[in-house]
Amino acid sequence: MESKFYEEDKLLVFKITDEIDDCSVQKIRRKADYDIEKYMPKKVVFDFDSVTFMDSAGIGLIIGRYKFANMLGGKLEVANLTQNVKKIFEMSGILKLIPITQI
Repeated sequence: MESKFYEEDKLLVFKITDEIDDCSVQKIRRKADYDIEKYMPKKVVFDFDSVTFMDSAGIGLIIGRYKFANMLGGKLEVANLTQNVKKIFEMSGILKLIPITQI
C-alpha cells in the first residue's frame, strides 16, 4: 500500500495495491493508523483501483479506519471501487456510511 499526503487540502490518500484478506489487513491497518495519526488529515481516501480481491476482513479494516478518522476530526471516503469490491461494500451496507469519491 502506498500513501500520499496533500498538505494544502489536508487529504491523505491510500492506494491499496494488495489483495485484502486476513493476512494483509494487519499490515495495511498499522500503516493507515500511523499515517492518519501523523498527518491528522481532514479527509482520508482509500483508492481500490488495484484491488483484485477483498474478503470480510476488508470491511472491518475500512470501518475501523472510518471510526479512527472520525475520532480525530476527519472524514473517510473510498474511490475507484472495482466491481468485486463494490459488490462486497453494497452487500455489507458500508456505502450508507462511507461515500464513494473521485480522485
